[in-house]
Amino acid sequence: MHNHHLQRQNPFYQPSPLPFQAPPFNLIQESDYSPAIDEGIGLYLAEVDQIATQSDEPTFDNTYVALERSGVMLKRVSSVFGAMTSANTSATLQRIDEEQSPKLAAMKDAITFNARLFSRLQQVYDQRESLGISAESLRLIEVTYQGFVLAGARLSDAQKQKLSALNQEAASLSTRFSHQLLEATKQGALLIDDITLLDGLSTQEIAAARQAANERNLGDRWLLALQNTTLQPQLQNLERRATREALFNASLSRAEKGDGNDTRSIIIRLAQVRAEQAGLLGFSDYASWALRDQMAKTPAAALDFMTRIVPAATARAGQEAADIQAVIDSRQEGFTLAAWDWQFYADRVRKMKYDLNDAQIRPYFELDRVLEQGVFYAAGLLYGIELKPRSDIPVYHADVRVYDVFDKDGTPLALFYTDYFQRDNKGGGAWMGNFVDQSHLLGTRPVIYNVANFAKPAPGQPALLSWDDVVTLFHEFGHTLHGLFADQAYPSLSGTSTPRDFVEFPSQFNEHWADEPRVFAHYARHYQTGEPMPSELLAKIEKASRFNKGYDMTELLAAALLDMRWHMLAAGVAEKSVEEFEAAALAEYQVNLPYVPPRYRSSYFQHIWGGGYAAGYYAYLWTEMLADDAFAAFTEQGGLTARNGQRFRDEVLSKGNSRDLAGVYKDWRGKEPDIAPMLINRGLQQ
Repeated sequence: MHNHHLQRQNPFYQPSPLPFQAPPFNLIQESDYSPAIDEGIGLYLAEVDQIATQSDEPTFDNTYVALERSGVMLKRVSSVFGAMTSANTSATLQRIDEEQSPKLAAMKDAITFNARLFSRLQQVYDQRESLGISAESLRLIEVTYQGFVLAGARLSDAQKQKLSALNQEAASLSTRFSHQLLEATKQGALLIDDITLLDGLSTQEIAAARQAANERNLGDRWLLALQNTTLQPQLQNLERRATREALFNASLSRAEKGDGNDTRSIIIRLAQVRAEQAGLLGFSDYASWALRDQMAKTPAAALDFMTRIVPAATARAGQEAADIQAVIDSRQEGFTLAAWDWQFYADRVRKMKYDLNDAQIRPYFELDRVLEQGVFYAAGLLYGIELKPRSDIPVYHADVRVYDVFDKDGTPLALFYTDYFQRDNKGGGAWMGNFVDQSHLLGTRPVIYNVANFAKPAPGQPALLSWDDVVTLFHEFGHTLHGLFADQAYPSLSGTSTPRDFVEFPSQFNEHWADEPRVFAHYARHYQTGEPMPSELLAKIEKASRFNKGYDMTELLAAALLDMRWHMLAAGVAEKSVEEFEAAALAEYQVNLPYVPPRYRSSYFQHIWGGGYAAGYYAYLWTEMLADDAFAAFTEQGGLTARNGQRFRDEVLSKGNSRDLAGVYKDWRGKEPDIAPMLINRGLQQ
C-alpha cells in the first residue's frame, strides 16, 4: 500500500541539489517561504546563541568566522524571496513580506543586542593586531565590529529596547511603502479612449498600449503604464500637449491621491523614525549615521561634492531650455516651456541639431544581439570569460533565460539569469542580485541575475532597444562582473557587499564599453538585414549623447539632494507636508528649475523609502566620478585590452569589500579620483 500523505519536503530546508546550488524553482511553492523563513530565523538565532554562550576563550575562529558560517538557511530562502518580491510578486508574497519584515528586523536586533556575543567580539577586536591573521580576516573583524557598533551594540538595555521598536517600525513602513507604490504605479497608468490622443507614438508603442489595456480587461482602449521615474518615455513622441500633460501629471501624482496607496504619511513617519534611530545611536541625524561606513564618510563631504556640480548643471539646463523655447517660438506655438514639454521638444532640437530620432536607432539594437554580441563580447575581450545559454535550469517566469559562465581557462565560474521585460508584478527600474553569493569558506560560487523593465514586444516580434536601454544592459552586467569575479573567503565581504558609494562604480564603469568602437561595431546591426549601423548615425548618437546633459545631471542632483535633506532632519520635529518640505529643499540647494523636476519626487522615491539608498542616492553621482576617472585610466593605458581588463579584475573587481575601498581605488589608479573626467564626460566642462 502506498502512503499518499507523505510530507512534501520544503525545498529550502537543504542546499539545492542543482548545479551551483541554483534555486529549484520547479519545486518552490509560495507556501514554502513563510515556514522556511521562520525556520531559518530560528536556526540562525540558535547558532548565534551557541557562539555567544560557549565556554571556550573567544578566538577569531569561534566568533567572527563562526558568525560567517551561521544563518545559511535563512540566507538561502531570503535571497530567493527578496528576488521574487521585487521581480515577480503576488498578493501572497506581499502579505508574507509584510509579516516577515518586522520579524527579520527583530532577529537582527536580537543578534546585535546580544551582550555576551558582543563582549566576545570586543575581546577579539581589541587583540586584532596581534592575531597574525590575513588582511581579509582583519577586514572582517573591522567591518563586522563597526556594523555592530553602528547598529547599537553599545547601548544600554533601555536604549536597545527603544531602538528595536523603531527598527521594526521602520522595516514595516519600508515594506508598506514599496507595496503601496507598486499598486499606485499600476493604478496611475493613463487610460486613453481616443487613439488620436496618441498621435506621434509608433505602431509598436500603440500596439503595446492596446495589449496593456487588454491584459487588464479594459476593453478597446489604450493604457500607458508608468515607469518608476518622473519622466515617461512616451513624452518624447506624444504630439498632443494635453496628452503629455496628462501623462506627466499621472506620473507626478501617482502616490499623492489621498487614497489607500498615498505614500505621504508613511514618508513623514519614516523620516521621523530614522531621525530617532540616529539620535539614539548618538548621531545628529540619519545621514550622519548612514555615511559613517561609506567612502564619503560624512554628509558634509557628499553635499560639498554635489553642490560643486549644481551651478554648472543648472546653467547648462538653462541653455538647453532656451534652445527648446526657441523651437517652440519658431513654430509659433505660443506657450512657455513646461516640464511635460521638455522631452518632446528636446527631441525636436536633437533632430534639428543632430538629425537623430529614436525610431532610426532601435532597429540596430535588438536585445539578444546587444546582450550576446555586445555586453558578453566586451566582457570576453577584457576578462576572457564566455557565456553560453543553458536550458536545464528551472526558472521562475517564462521570460527568464539562464547562461553558464566560463572563465578564460574554461572552468565553470557561475550561473547568470536574465529577466528583462516589464510586468505588472515587477518593481520599476533595473537591478542585479545574487541567488547564491561567492564564498571560499562556504564553498559556494556565484548565481547572479539581472532584471530590467524593457517593453515586451508582441509575440514573434524582436525586442528593439533605445540607446538608454543598451546602456542599462551594460550597467547591470557591470554589477554582474563585480559579483562574478568575487574571490573572498567570507560571504559578508564578497562581491557587491560594498558601501553604496562604491557599488555603482563597476556598473557605471562598464557602461563605457557600450560605445567603444570595436564593441559597438560588433553588436549594432540591423535586425532585419544584419547591416552595421552607418557611421554617420553612430556619430550622431555620440554627439547627441552630449545633449540634454544639463537636464540629466540636474534631475539627478535634485533627487540626491532631496534624499540627503530628508535624512538631515533632527529627531522630534515631524514635518507637516511632504510637498512643502520638498519645495523648500529644492529651493535651498538651487535645483528648483520649474522645467526640470527631480528624477524621483519624495512620494515615489522607492530607492530611499523602500530600497537601500536612504541618505545614499548621492552614491550614483559619486561613483560616476570614479567610473569616468577609471575609464580615463584605461584610455591612458591603451583602452580595451586583455591586460587592462585583467589588472582591473585582479585589483578592483575581485576584491569585494576585503580591503578599504578608497585604498583599493587609489592603488589601482595610482592617485586619488579626479572629478574632471566626469564634468567633461557629462558635458558640464570643456
